[in-house]
Amino acid sequence: MLVDQRHTIILDRVAAHGAVRVTDLSTELGVSDMTVRRDIAELAARGLVRKVHGGAVDARPSAHEPGFATKKSVATDQKLAIADAALELVQPGASIALSAGTTTWALATRLAERADLRPLAVVTNSLPVADALHAAGDVGEVVLTGGSRTPSDALVGPLAVAALETLHVDLLFLGAHGIDADAGLTTPNLLEAETNRALARSARRTVVVADSTKWGTLGMARFLTLEDVDVLVTDDGLPDDARTHLADAGVRVILTPTA
Repeated sequence: MLVDQRHTIILDRVAAHGAVRVTDLSTELGVSDMTVRRDIAELAARGLVRKVHGGAVDARPSAHEPGFATKKSVATDQKLAIADAALELVQPGASIALSAGTTTWALATRLAERADLRPLAVVTNSLPVADALHAAGDVGEVVLTGGSRTPSDALVGPLAVAALETLHVDLLFLGAHGIDADAGLTTPNLLEAETNRALARSARRTVVVADSTKWGTLGMARFLTLEDVDVLVTDDGLPDDARTHLADAGVRVILTPTA
């Protein structure tokens, strides 16, 4: 396969999914990891993608917000492994909140399978999360906030914030568009940032669930600092410098294997 053909495929995958991993591209293209890294470096030098540890992400502006279906197909195995690890933090009969996001949705699908944790009280501003729990039958009480719908199927805005201000939960599982040492947790959507802050205020502990490609990605609006996070559940593709920054911020990091 010619270099230009590889570049076209890489750009197509990034445009479709928002992020790609070196290992996945190596398998698809039939070339070595080193060749893929070199291709990504060339595309990044042209401003077409942005390099992250283990892959590349979309270089489009920080206000760009991919849809739920698009994000759901990225790092699927990693998200399920993260969901399984996060599930171990849930106590039977707990009250929890799940933010919008594809990793929190993966967690909801796992929760739906765990009869031993029922009944649960679950608060969410995610339509797919609520659907996954509803489809499981008698999970417990599921509270869906009101609000305006975003491209990622989150309910956000004043109605969502007003509902959350009256609620208190034991544990919040929170997704993020991006995580950065300086910027903290970010999202492309200003109203979603406000709603995520309200979710965090409602919880005793905040657990962020996000795969390692989120590190170094920036959205337009910050909603939490690293110091606001109690636990990060991610995969072991997280770079060493990220682990250092998180430790300095007092964040407990739980790593799941990438393979």
